[in-house]
Amino acid sequence: MVSTMAINKDFSRSFLTEEHLLFKQSIHEFLAKEAVPFYDQWEKEGGIPCSFWKKIGDHGFLCPWLDVEFGGIGADFGYSVVLAEELEMVGSMLGGISIHSDVVAPYIASFGTIDQKQRYLPKFITGEMISAFALTEPGMGSELADIQTTAIKKDGHYIVNGAKTFVTNGFKADFMIVACKTDLNAVPSQDGISLLLIDKDTPGFSRGRKLGKAGQGSSDTAELFFDDALVPVGSLLGEEGKGLSYIMQNLQQEKLMCAIGSLMTAKDMLHLTMNFIKERKAFEKKISKFKNAQCTIAEIATDIHLGRTFVDGLICKHMTGENIITEVSMAKYWITEMSKRISDKCMQLHDGYGNMGDYKIARRHRDIPLTTFFTGTDETVKLLIAKNIGF
Repeated sequence: MVSTMAINKDFSRSFLTEEHLLFKQSIHEFLAKEAVPFYDQWEKEGGIPCSFWKKIGDHGFLCPWLDVEFGGIGADFGYSVVLAEELEMVGSMLGGISIHSDVVAPYIASFGTIDQKQRYLPKFITGEMISAFALTEPGMGSELADIQTTAIKKDGHYIVNGAKTFVTNGFKADFMIVACKTDLNAVPSQDGISLLLIDKDTPGFSRGRKLGKAGQGSSDTAELFFDDALVPVGSLLGEEGKGLSYIMQNLQQEKLMCAIGSLMTAKDMLHLTMNFIKERKAFEKKISKFKNAQCTIAEIATDIHLGRTFVDGLICKHMTGENIITEVSMAKYWITEMSKRISDKCMQLHDGYGNMGDYKIARRHRDIPLTTFFTGTDETVKLLIAKNIGF
């Protein structure tokens, strides 16, 4: 049960209702039992077991926003925010669950046929099916028009050839949305990009190695290969040539989810550091009693509060359907960079213990830099902002 004090405190976030907070409490209790005790083990094993996906699905936490006919409860975006925040407070390895629930699933819900929705979405909710979005390619920058994976229509199938990399959930995915060029002669070239729904058992599809990374090394990130893969024409998502348009329509929520996750990482690092310096001594004095430590904590808390105020305002606007792609791009860029700065400050306050692998702050410090590359590099995001403000 959520305490009155907790409810009143979180009601300062105007989009949250008592129902959101009860949902939050349920997720928190579930993760405390089913994820927190096993997180270090999953780190060593290199990923989340499929059994956990089933458990979180069985408890009704995946895709709660989906319509009742597909197994959801028709909830608003606030429930997705709560889910993403609670997952991130445990650790970044769980971020693939939010991508499944609030990045991949919306594509099918928005652009899929009724048959596609009935085939995939109920299993998204139960955790029976793990999904991925395959966009980035080896040697490709952030320009989507540079996509080289092709899908040529022939005899009732698309013949797909190419490779994808940095695919979150890619190693365990049962299904993926793949961006391909279906019209090689389109002018401009991005008008030839389409999205295909490709199952793991598709002939000609294979997975490469699970990618090792400097940060978030245990999150599921993989390479995917298509060698004359035979994909039925009925697996086209939406219309041919509309792929880039669909991606841009969903980019606002994807960037917002990234900002939300990075902000929660910063919040967790603040809590870890405050708890540490309240106990740790230097020169026979608690570190928390030193003025420089107090000033640093004040700086971090201020940055987080400013970020929270900004992001909560964007969440409210997103929930009412406003076009805020410029603002969410600002939030994604600024908050991921802010979290990196906070990480460095927290590591300093942890002294040598911050470099010990079994300390959560060390993992956070390794993981946070990777978020600056999500949904595009800082430079790509800044160029989008500059363009949108008319510069």
